[in-house]
Amino acid sequence: MSRILLTHSPDTLANYYGERALAGLKALGDVVLNPDENPLEGDALIRAAADCDLIVSYRQSPSPAAVFERLPKLAAFLRCAIDIRNVDVAAASKSGVLVTQASAGFVTSVTELVVGFMIDLSRRVTPHASSYHSKKIPQAVMGRELRGSTLGVIGYGAIGRELVRVARALGMRVLINDPYVKDIEQTPIDELLAQSDFVVPLAVATAETENLMGEKEFQQMKRGAFFINVSRGNLVDEAALLRALDSGRIAGCAIDVGRAPDQLPTPALAARHDVIATPHTAGLTLPAIEHQSLETVAQAAEILKGRAPKGAVNAEHWTRKALLGT
Repeated sequence: MSRILLTHSPDTLANYYGERALAGLKALGDVVLNPDENPLEGDALIRAAADCDLIVSYRQSPSPAAVFERLPKLAAFLRCAIDIRNVDVAAASKSGVLVTQASAGFVTSVTELVVGFMIDLSRRVTPHASSYHSKKIPQAVMGRELRGSTLGVIGYGAIGRELVRVARALGMRVLINDPYVKDIEQTPIDELLAQSDFVVPLAVATAETENLMGEKEFQQMKRGAFFINVSRGNLVDEAALLRALDSGRIAGCAIDVGRAPDQLPTPALAARHDVIATPHTAGLTLPAIEHQSLETVAQAAEILKGRAPKGAVNAEHWTRKALLGT
């Protein structure tokens, strides 16, 4: 029987994998669970994966070259997330190990949170609720309707397209900037920033997009506009964001991600009165989580049959499939 290691810690197993997916994985082989309170990594990951054919990995389990070099029986490494930046795919390919990633199942979930953030920021829901929680009566402040407001979307992938669809349905004017997409009307980034009431970067985190929103970009934003980041902390120069908030250039921001560990918002930034922060939960809904976890089950089923599944990133280098069933 095949052995499959699931690296999720007990605390993350329910929220980030789920009972249905775990049952599906157990139907495929002998599942080795992580008993530690933290996701497995380093030597602990290698020890736990000894004699395992597959690793199904939580996003916080880095997989450097040693994982593939020191686990000679390992045939495949399945990431239960899209982000594989902490997986040494080149080393996996050199060792003949297949690497897979999950597809985006959180488009609806993230889009809905962005809409919630826009309403919260423009109607001061969180500050008013916080005042009442502190037994203080907040001062009523004029709000802003989404209808007729301008949304600037930087990055037009799956989430960007859905957000644009919903925003237009709400009567918002939408400006889009993505140099890699050709089938839309583009707005130059400086014009988008200057005209938008809400700016939402949804670009992929790469070396090119590091600090995509920096000093110049925040200074180009429309005075009194709001900034929302649900993508990656890497896109934002947080020192520049702080200066834009301190100066009153922007009226506030909402963040689900940041530069703290596991892409969490930076605590000092999240603590500000003009910031709404959530702990990287934009994609934390049952349909979103099950989309990715059940996908790893389907991938594992294909791999155990000797077939490269949808989501494989280095199928041409997969030589260890010959080990399956031996």
